[in-house]
Amino acid sequence: MPSYVILFHLTHQGLDHLKRSPDRIEAVMKTFERHGAKVKDFYAMMGQYDSMFIVEAPDDETVARLALGLGAQGNVRTETHRAFSLAEYRAMVAKAE
Repeated sequence: MPSYVILFHLTHQGLDHLKRSPDRIEAVMKTFERHGAKVKDFYAMMGQYDSMFIVEAPDDETVARLALGLGAQGNVRTETHRAFSLAEYRAMVAKAE
């Protein structure tokens, strides 16, 4: 399954309800699983982003739909990137012209 990195910025609403965020994270993980995706890791971060998920999903559309749903709840803004494993990267480099 393709891998993705979803980066999160807390909104004012998310900061106002910060104490509930661990429960929201667990609920989001279950939602992802119901849609065929898996949150492999969660990290709270220092710096430009507040937190991130490492996700496996069946396709771009699935992860985009899930990220949009998260943003629509109003607690976070998301930025999603497709991530390639070393094996995938090797295959791309081998085909590069």
